[in-house]
Amino acid sequence: MVAGGSGTRFGARKQYLRLGGLRVLDWALAAAAEHSDGVVLVVPRDVADEPEPKADVVVAGGATRSASVRAGLAAVPDDAEIIVVHDAARPVPVPHVWRAVLAAVEDGADAAVPAVPVTDTLRSLDGGVVDRSRLVAVQTPQAFRAAALRAAHVGGGDATDDASLVEARGGRVVVVDGDPRNLKITTPADLAVAELHCR
Repeated sequence: MVAGGSGTRFGARKQYLRLGGLRVLDWALAAAAEHSDGVVLVVPRDVADEPEPKADVVVAGGATRSASVRAGLAAVPDDAEIIVVHDAARPVPVPHVWRAVLAAVEDGADAAVPAVPVTDTLRSLDGGVVDRSRLVAVQTPQAFRAAALRAAHVGGGDATDDASLVEARGGRVVVVDGDPRNLKITTPADLAVAELHCR
């Protein structure tokens, strides 16, 4: 569970804001606990010593998202066969999405990512409209064959999601149906929308 963001763009550490009587982080932790045998929580360095009873292990994050994932990976038991990476900023419960990504990896994929169709018209800043029928918006949770994810991070590369790193090494990435409700808290308006789904 990646929760190491500084909140610079939002104006606060959004993962610790209140949502339906709980913190945003608590909703995400509950989903992770329901679908896994253990939860490693990656948090900002200055709060790494604070108790988080809903996590099995708490570690300090790094300077980038990928560095934070690597910090979390180091705490995952060596015998884990499947590892799921989820952003704490996606608090809305979507159990069918968790089941779908796990099933895809169990069926042989190196990685499975949930995605939803792009509905807005997209325009390149260089000019011209982009064909949105060829695009999807990728979400978390993302599931991985543990060996593939660990190998993808050995080189210390950075990416906005871990599936990109796995794919760059030749891994097979499967796209499954995401859920539009599975929004990422990026603005205060997103928090208000998430409140409608976290009850």
